Amino acid sequence: MLQVTDLSKVYHNLVANDHLNFTVEPGEIAILLGPNGAGKSTAIKCIAGLLRFQGNIQICGHPNKSKEAKRCFGYIPEMPSLYEALTVREHLEFIARAYKVEDWEKRADELLVRMELDDKQKKLGSELSKGMQQKVSICCALLPRPKVLMLDEPLVGLDPHAIKELKQMLQDLRAEGCAILVSTHMLDSVEEFWDKALIMMKGRIAAVRTRREIEASDEDLEQLFFSITEGGQDGGAL
Repeated sequence: MLQVTDLSKVYHNLVANDHLNFTVEPGEIAILLGPNGAGKSTAIKCIAGLLRFQGNIQICGHPNKSKEAKRCFGYIPEMPSLYEALTVREHLEFIARAYKVEDWEKRADELLVRMELDDKQKKLGSELSKGMQQKVSICCALLPRPKVLMLDEPLVGLDPHAIKELKQMLQDLRAEGCAILVSTHMLDSVEEFWDKALIMMKGRIAAVRTRREIEASDEDLEQLFFSITEGGQDGGAL
């Protein structure tokens, strides 16, 4: 489970995150929505342990920067950052050794085939296009079978086959009990598989809705999103 409690982040005089509170349960796909500048990227970086912050972030019951948390956490950033001198295969071996993944070769082979990278295994990171780098990043994040997975705009730059495969992978992980958080500003890219929507505006969680709540009411998530992000309305987060 991912639990974010009273998360705040201030850059000089700019409040990027203002006391955020939310959870992502095991077997749940939550989407973090909001326009540019809403504070999504800052929250993602805080959760990933890349920024200092005030508040508390727990991953599988452990502080997010602890070794215990990192062992069960997977992160796919918006901009992949590979080692230029490592091959595709060596990236996966590096992750396998770092996370002490047993019998990782079979899992790696499966991921490479699904991402259509099985014939690119000997290519160096510096030789890959942005889209292929993103595919390698996905494979590396999924190799240890994380219990909590976070993705930042994961579909940007991927080809149609990779988009289809990643969406199916996320649903497979959800069925296995993984807690998944997807940050995006493109609602239509994730509309078919989300369970909980967290709408951010001006550094705060402006509304929280589950799919069940949306389906049981006359509310429309897209309309709610635009009423908050363009109309400045409070969507009732609590």
